[in-house]
Amino acid sequence: MARKTSTGAAQKYKPSMKTVENYVVLDFETTGLKAGSDKIIQIGAVKYIGHNREDTMYLLINPERHISSTITRITGITNADVQEAPVIEEVAHELIAFIEGLPIIAHNAPFDMGFLYALEEITPIPEYTVIDTVRLARKAITETPNHKLTTLSAFLELEHNAHDALGDCLATAAIYQFCVSRL
Repeated sequence: MARKTSTGAAQKYKPSMKTVENYVVLDFETTGLKAGSDKIIQIGAVKYIGHNREDTMYLLINPERHISSTITRITGITNADVQEAPVIEEVAHELIAFIEGLPIIAHNAPFDMGFLYALEEITPIPEYTVIDTVRLARKAITETPNHKLTTLSAFLELEHNAHDALGDCLATAAIYQFCVSRL
């Protein structure tokens, strides 16, 4: 039976708090907040084996729609940047192959997983085990006023290129590894 999210939509992944050593950290930059109607404009995926960075998938995606000035201000990604980029239909299967069925680590996982499962129209998406570093950090890091990625990055004194898919992946991986060391 499919689990339901807070919005009532079926949740197609298995949330977990179990720590793992092999995983893919995933982050998307998007045209907005609604998976399905908004589109991915940047993919960041970093594969870790034994907590060591092994491989990276980092690319711009042409959303085939206008990127608002608000999204450009947040992400730094312009319409010109994505004009010659591949469309998601050209790379969705590569992303699934890159993940290789490994557990996924994401900060605020429901957001990224919503966009990942919105790709089911293009390619089959497996039921992944997903570890949300927001939930993990709430258990492991009590010194911060909140558990936003930027707050946790500052607490851990990380170099963090916020709202860049690769920058967010690297910060999320560091937060995950710190939380694992505390649990």
